[in-house]
Amino acid sequence: MTNPPQGNDPTWARPPQGTPPPESFNPTERMSTAPGAEARPTERMERPAPEPDPATQYIPRPDAPPPGAPGTPPPGAPGTPPPVEPERGSALRRFFRDPLSIVLVLVIVAALSIAGVLGGELYARKRANSIVAQVTSCVVQDEATASFGVVPPFLWQHVRGDYTNISIETAGNQVRDAKGMKVNIEIEDVRLQETANSGGTIGSLVATITWTAEGIKQTVQDAIPLFGGIISSAQTNPNDGTIELRGALGSVTTKPRVEDDGLALEVLSVSGLGFSLPRETVQPALDMFTSQLTKNYPMGIHADSVTVTDTGVTAQFSTTNADIPLSNEDPCFAGL
Repeated sequence: MTNPPQGNDPTWARPPQGTPPPESFNPTERMSTAPGAEARPTERMERPAPEPDPATQYIPRPDAPPPGAPGTPPPGAPGTPPPVEPERGSALRRFFRDPLSIVLVLVIVAALSIAGVLGGELYARKRANSIVAQVTSCVVQDEATASFGVVPPFLWQHVRGDYTNISIETAGNQVRDAKGMKVNIEIEDVRLQETANSGGTIGSLVATITWTAEGIKQTVQDAIPLFGGIISSAQTNPNDGTIELRGALGSVTTKPRVEDDGLALEVLSVSGLGFSLPRETVQPALDMFTSQLTKNYPMGIHADSVTVTDTGVTAQFSTTNADIPLSNEDPCFAGL
């Protein structure tokens, strides 16, 4: 055991009374207590934390845990900085500073515009095709399909009221009462400008009609009961341009021709039971029959030519610079 220095040792001296303790001195350390008394814990007075200054408040780092995470104080707790609101307009300014974003926006807007125009073009074209097909179907009394020209776009044609070309095709079941007759129509320069006398004009219309031999036979049978009852077949002869209607009791040889802007079947000979009959016995009935089939078409449509083929008859009808009838003149054109 080391004894403290004694006497006048200059290295050790007791501090005089009234001398303040050194800074490292803690009055709470090594405090003696009375025998049997328990040591009381040292109490420390804490000052309340000052409220944060908004100008110098703490901004959390990007990797800081989100509010409400375990171990984080709830929003609004004392000492917790309020959330920082992003600067208004900063995101918009950053967006317009990015050329790629602007290009993408322009591409999207252009794509949506083109899609809208194409959708309107298809809808308007389909609607117009349906209307023209209904008009044609009403005139010929058969199903029909129609299509407008691709160039220029239909919406452009519709805005101007000037349609460059229209193609129409019937189903081939019949044209009016003519069975087995089919029509293909090409129309150009249609102007829908209604006036007091017309619903518009048509620059040109050309219709190609095909009439099968079977359709001719069936049509004659239905149209002329007394005479048609003895007809069992129709034979075309392209060499001399005639049609022979044959039956068990005889035959009738006819030649189609253009007459009074329509088609007519001229009777060349009638034979039955081994002898010839006057053509006047059959001609009036055929004239009445053909006049109802191919005459009195609207807009001045008339027959131009007729040709006998191996399978039937082909004829061409046309009109130019024709006025479209008003709805009160022809109910078939009410849809226009």
